[in-house]
Amino acid sequence: MAGWRLVRALAVTMGMTVVLPQPLHAADLMSETRARGALRIAVEGTYPPFNFKDPKTGHLTGYDIEVARLVATRLKLRPQFVPTEWSAILPAVSSGKVDAAISQVIITPEREQAYDFSIPYTYSSFQLIVRKNERANYRSLADLKGRKLGVREGSVFEQQAKAVPGIEVRSYPAVPENLQDLAFGRIDASLDDSLMVNYLLKNSELPIKAGPRVGQLARIGVAFGKGNPRFKAAVDKVLTDARADGTLRRLSLKWFGIDASSATR
Repeated sequence: MAGWRLVRALAVTMGMTVVLPQPLHAADLMSETRARGALRIAVEGTYPPFNFKDPKTGHLTGYDIEVARLVATRLKLRPQFVPTEWSAILPAVSSGKVDAAISQVIITPEREQAYDFSIPYTYSSFQLIVRKNERANYRSLADLKGRKLGVREGSVFEQQAKAVPGIEVRSYPAVPENLQDLAFGRIDASLDDSLMVNYLLKNSELPIKAGPRVGQLARIGVAFGKGNPRFKAAVDKVLTDARADGTLRRLSLKWFGIDASSATR
């Protein structure tokens, strides 16, 4: 079983469309987490404003962290965060190292073949980041042909960039290294989440600015292994209730300044 889980995780991480047999769960994830009393959650931990370490306290904070605590608390579980490099987050779900990933995981058809997702708790879009003194007028990814574009390794942003012929794609394990190379002129632009870009421009001293938004609206959800209908129903109810009582909107406004919990805003 471990073998096919690894193959499936690698396929999804590389953006391949592969349909593989699903495992037979002896127990739903809801029963397993209740017995343990804790929900093991994969987070990147280096991706503000979603999940990162507070420089003053050293503790994890951010929008994803608060959503994760909300989900765990309303499920009557203790949140147990497992900091994981982005490229290893979904494989950690496949291997059973964690129960779920709450780390700005974009829902895609390819990922849905290997994982189940909750209803979306965030909606965002793709956005380019360029240096402040950039004179080129990039309107789309196609305008970056012949240029160097930085992306997070194993991300949907990487897949989108590699789908455009002629772009020299450079992959990074985390955002800081990506943006530092952009500031120093080692790459021409970066592609990432528009919500992150908005936060970054308010809190970073790097000589960078926002470029155009590219692509369609992205849906972000809680990712977990297939074959867990009770767990999915429970998490979906938590998020549905949190949207109805205004909790998601409040958290979104706190971290982004806009309501990103809804597709219509």
